[in-house]
Amino acid sequence: MIRNKKKIIRSVTVPQSISFFEEIMMRLKDDGYEVIVVTSPGKELDDFNHRHPQEKTIEVPMERHISFTKDVKSLCQMIKVMRNEKPYMVHSMTPKAGLLSMIAAWLTGVPMRIHTFTGLVWPTSTGIKRRILMATDWLTCACATHVIPEGQGVLDDLKNHGICKKPMRVLGYGNVMGVDMERFNPTRFADVKKDENVFRYLFVGRIVGDKGINELVEAFVRLNKEYPETRLALVGESEANLDPVKSEIVRLMETTSSIDLCGPKYGDNLLKEYLKSDCFVMPSYREGFPNTVMEAGAMGLPSIVTDINGSREIIINGENGLIVPSKNADALYKAMKIMLINTSIREEMATNARPLINNRFEKSFVQKCLISFYDDILKLR
Repeated sequence: MIRNKKKIIRSVTVPQSISFFEEIMMRLKDDGYEVIVVTSPGKELDDFNHRHPQEKTIEVPMERHISFTKDVKSLCQMIKVMRNEKPYMVHSMTPKAGLLSMIAAWLTGVPMRIHTFTGLVWPTSTGIKRRILMATDWLTCACATHVIPEGQGVLDDLKNHGICKKPMRVLGYGNVMGVDMERFNPTRFADVKKDENVFRYLFVGRIVGDKGINELVEAFVRLNKEYPETRLALVGESEANLDPVKSEIVRLMETTSSIDLCGPKYGDNLLKEYLKSDCFVMPSYREGFPNTVMEAGAMGLPSIVTDINGSREIIINGENGLIVPSKNADALYKAMKIMLINTSIREEMATNARPLINNRFEKSFVQKCLISFYDDILKLR
């Protein structure tokens, strides 16, 4: 079978994830690569096609969660895509796309099969669900020729739990997209001013249990009783059907006047939320490599994060933020209080925040690391 050595399929489960590699696609095209996007149908895929009408995309419906009948159907469609396109390389991200793409690429003899683990679900799961998730990640690794963990913590989990025995390496300092330091730049919004009479904590992400919302609201309400000048802004969508927040926490969010339920924010509207805030808080139970923590740092905010994969690779405790144990509302309360009352410590961390992100996670550097990886492995063939 004749294959184009520079033909790459990039696959993700849902089209929202195209944003992780959209810009680097254009750089790869300039370097002579042909990149085809394979993902589920959706508005974001339609938008991508409108922005890039010259780029080829293929729809393969994929369920994010386990659905045996639908998964088998999706696998058959993925195999058909591999046979028709004859790529030399398949690079997948996100769990379901990784599993289906790696199996299909292995069955059809695609020479280079790469999967990037942007995060692991099973470390916070239990029972049979945990075993199934570990088995699917093991199968993804078994079918791949190369495995890229997004960060060192993900690599350690894959290695220490026997999920992947292949050589693995983190590209650069980790992360798959990088931060556009020109866009995430506080000087762009000279007209946006903080309320000097209020200390504002900010969370950006899905309003779900796994993001630590229960602990965050509990810690903030306790702090707010002592310091009424504090506010908490929650920016993001609720996914009550997938991972609901406790009912008593929902009531607190809805009835506490110092908690602002902002809903999702995008573009410059999101950046202005960072600028109006004094401290970013991400008390998640698990992450791959949280972009919002990097974005907050690029906007000059110190962060409070939990001691989990990804977050602890962005935040250096005491330098650009504070690290606390996961699922611990008391520790979170104490860290939030430190940020509030120790002005000199907070200001020093804020000063360090942007330079650290620029030195490690600037987008052109992150993109260069992936392109160099592609070039290196192709030279070996």
